[in-house]
Amino acid sequence: MTRLHLVRHGPTHAKAMVGWTDLAADLSDTAAIARLSAHLPADAALISSDLSRAVTTADALALPTRLRLPHDPALRELHFGTWEMQTFAQAEAADPAHIRAFWETPGALRAPGGEGWDDITGRIAAALDRLTGDTIIVCHFGAILAALQYRLGLTVQAVFRHKIDNLSVTELHKTPAGWQALRINHIP
Repeated sequence: MTRLHLVRHGPTHAKAMVGWTDLAADLSDTAAIARLSAHLPADAALISSDLSRAVTTADALALPTRLRLPHDPALRELHFGTWEMQTFAQAEAADPAHIRAFWETPGALRAPGGEGWDDITGRIAAALDRLTGDTIIVCHFGAILAALQYRLGLTVQAVFRHKIDNLSVTELHKTPAGWQALRINHIP
């Protein structure tokens, strides 16, 4: 059986749209990291996005029994293009119709110089299709939502209703009946 344990990286404390900007994670809550590590299967493979906030979170979860796979850039967050590191209000001031349509009707519409929701879901789907067995995937908010949409067949509107906290686990299991979510946004 394939089981995916999607972990959102440690917090960055940024109050802006952070996609491919490489910010560090705050991993100072060592008790939360220890609880998270203990919750995850000790013998699962461990992979992360190549952005440092995901890499360092994965490194903090590494055990000698967890096979560390190479970082995968396909597991990155949504690329916000020129909106990177801007607040919604800042992006809205420059182009209110574009930013509103981007969030209210996600799909093919791209951020200026970046990606649209269809782009990230396609990228995440391809990355997930390469994984088998028990795998811990340390990645990002948008990547986890895209994984939920892809594996569970949810609409983008349904998937956007989910909250994904830093250092949370979302567990997806492949069963004979298909993919199921065991937990979404679980904080150990």
